[in-house]
Amino acid sequence: MKPAAPPTAPAASARQAAGAETTIQGPNGVRIEVRFDYRASSRLARIDYRLHNPAAAPPLAVFDRGDLHQVRIGRQKLGAIGQPGFVEQNGDVEILHAAMPLPDPAPTSPPTPLAAKVAPGATLAGAFQTQIWSEAEPKRLRWCVGVMPFEASFFDAPAKTADGEVWSAPFSAADAQQMLCTPWFDVAKGAFEA
Repeated sequence: MKPAAPPTAPAASARQAAGAETTIQGPNGVRIEVRFDYRASSRLARIDYRLHNPAAAPPLAVFDRGDLHQVRIGRQKLGAIGQPGFVEQNGDVEILHAAMPLPDPAPTSPPTPLAAKVAPGATLAGAFQTQIWSEAEPKRLRWCVGVMPFEASFFDAPAKTADGEVWSAPFSAADAQQMLCTPWFDVAKGAFEA
């Protein structure tokens, strides 16, 4: 009988790749289940999520589909999850999917926000990965996504895509949306903070 082989991955390697799960509660019973994986060696974050809009809730707009400018220049497929933005402060990095205000001065091709429409009783599933472009190694990370009740008079230019129905939003959606965020993910511990 052979003795058991020692573990092949040292403890330091285990800290290089860490993952955790959490649930975000939103308005009207909206719930987002999130799986967060982070590889410190490459600063690569992968986020898998499932947003559930209860049957009794109104339709929901979810601002995870990027912007129309990125679609028009070919950096993104219409309906696909957009590349997130980042907000960095004192070692904390927010990974952000949200409607953004119109830049000043306004560009020739404005980054019009795009939103997925999630019907009552429906689920929106998504996954994306991104590198964390911060000046220093991040200490904590979190993902935030903008949502708001879907009102047809507020949105326009609907498009049916393989990834669901996508609508354009005015830049005022940046002020009207509600941000739903995971707890902070502690990079050193490889877990969400309580």
